[in-house]
Amino acid sequence: MREHYAAAARHSAAGDYEQALQAEQQFDQPGYEANCCGTTGTTAVYGGHLYGDEAGETLAAALSASLGCGVPTAVADLHSGETVLDLGSGAGADVLISARRVGPRGRVIGLDMTPEMLELARRNAAAAGVDNVEFVHGYLEQIPLPDDSVDVVLSNCVINLAADKTVVLAEAARVLRPGGRFAVSDIIADTDIDQATRDDPQQWTGCIAGALTHRQFTHALHLAGFVDVEIAETHRVHPRAVAAIVRAHTPG
Repeated sequence: MREHYAAAARHSAAGDYEQALQAEQQFDQPGYEANCCGTTGTTAVYGGHLYGDEAGETLAAALSASLGCGVPTAVADLHSGETVLDLGSGAGADVLISARRVGPRGRVIGLDMTPEMLELARRNAAAAGVDNVEFVHGYLEQIPLPDDSVDVVLSNCVINLAADKTVVLAEAARVLRPGGRFAVSDIIADTDIDQATRDDPQQWTGCIAGALTHRQFTHALHLAGFVDVEIAETHRVHPRAVAAIVRAHTPG
């Protein structure tokens, strides 16, 4: 899995955006109606194209290596001066978008386990002229930040890849301040997802095999201490899974 994302980073860093996108395209699921960049029918359901005009041309390099399933920054309601953490920040697209919204008094931290992605993200931040960001190496299960240190936790199609989601969500709750917001894009499995799909290694890197159902995700968030959980489906990405926006917050 790590090599899969590292390869996307290496291609993007070399300016070979088509090769970077091949990692996403191998997981495209044909035959679904969608409104991606004004198209319908067979279409990619992951990647930077989901942002449309959200990011602008200056973030093209960051979006070229995106393997996300949504646009969490569109629903995070970010404010000037806030501190934001992006779990699995990849090439840095959501970090850079967030940095513009929180402004010079704010701060955005990107956390990723892949050194190649971290290097690419730092290059993208420098090219975009964004300096209120920091990219750190680490794992979702052990976030290298103190308790009550961020206002918002973002993530784009990464939590489904974690082996133990309850630990990840508990860590997210730990670093959030009271009243902090959790706003992520992720994959939600249908209740009838079959065991063969669950056991397929390619479906793990394709973000399907490890996905929680709506009920399981809701329960895991409540177990971590989150309240006011909302899960809104956005588009189908697999015969037995959908992309969704998941929002909640810590008690204030």
